[in-house]
Amino acid sequence: MERLLEGNRRYVEGNLAPKDMKAKREATKDSQHPFAAIVSCSDSRVVPEFIFDQGIGDIFVVRTAGNIVDTITLGSIEYGVEHLHTKILVVLGHEKCGAITSACKGGTCPPNIQAVMDKLKLPAHLGGRDVEKTVSANAKAVLDEIRGRSEIVRKHEAEGKLRLVAMKYHLSDGRVAVVD
Repeated sequence: MERLLEGNRRYVEGNLAPKDMKAKREATKDSQHPFAAIVSCSDSRVVPEFIFDQGIGDIFVVRTAGNIVDTITLGSIEYGVEHLHTKILVVLGHEKCGAITSACKGGTCPPNIQAVMDKLKLPAHLGGRDVEKTVSANAKAVLDEIRGRSEIVRKHEAEGKLRLVAMKYHLSDGRVAVVD
């Protein structure tokens, strides 16, 4: 967690750590050992490697619109936890999420996009139509869903090998905050 937050501090300040990409590419060509798994939105402005100032092989990123979780996404997360031994799992929501904004507005979309919207429709007590509250509620709900659906995640968390955290990225200033 400290490594992620320190990287975010550097990102916010515009003082990124130097990275020897060629050396890191060479060092990771045969294996990877990311310390964190991050489930993030596909939004082009939300790039976990930049937001947390990490390089090749440091974080295992799974991205979907609205950072939703389906069976394939969950399998990817479990791969990071079980086989790559990530120590922290972050669900990273973000300010002004287009998918959540659309879901809050309601209406219908083409079938595959509608599947995303349906998944994001949260009960009123989790945020309702307030986009920013819903972004935070969604990050926590996705984290709870991962925990509930994944025996691997529950096992690693119970054994103290994995920490689960919901976070929100602020487009306005680049900072990341833990969602309570």
